[in-house]
Amino acid sequence: MAFNKSILLLGIFLVMATSKVSSYNEDLKMQVSYTKPTVGATSAPPKPPPPLTTTVPTPPKAKVPYTPVVKVPPPPFVKSPSYPPPPAPPIPIPTPTPPKVISPPTPYHPPVVNPPVTPTPAPPTSPIVKSNKDCVPRCGYRCQLHSRTRVCMRACMTCCERCKCVPPGTYGNREKCGKCYTDMVTHGNRSKCP
Repeated sequence: MAFNKSILLLGIFLVMATSKVSSYNEDLKMQVSYTKPTVGATSAPPKPPPPLTTTVPTPPKAKVPYTPVVKVPPPPFVKSPSYPPPPAPPIPIPTPTPPKVISPPTPYHPPVVNPPVTPTPAPPTSPIVKSNKDCVPRCGYRCQLHSRTRVCMRACMTCCERCKCVPPGTYGNREKCGKCYTDMVTHGNRSKCP
């Protein structure tokens, strides 16, 4: 079966080749007939036509498929073990620089002018009470601003009779009357004297 096909293809090829050659020859004859000189010209005898040569057209060149060029990387460079590696350069160690200490600007302080010192008078020392009659006006003055005036008067009279002293002013200054006045306490362990 394959043999029959190959013979058939060969026959078709031969028919086509001969028909191409014959058509090419006819084209040449036609061109030659047009180039014949006209009759009546008395110049040189006509040139014989060039011999007909049959040329077989060259088939077109088949394209060669493109194959990309693959570059092979070179093998890695390996040093021979006979050479010792060069010593690495020493790495310089930077010396730390101390940070700059910027002191804040000192604020301006105007010179201090002390006011003239006047001697303060010593608080009046409470005069010693000579009798119980002297305790009433002094305890009245001491307890005048107290919220519970009667309770304050009773405690002040007791302290005045025992310690023979009432502190100056309406409040404080208890140390002026001494240890007897400051150390006297109630049953609840609070200071008794106002």
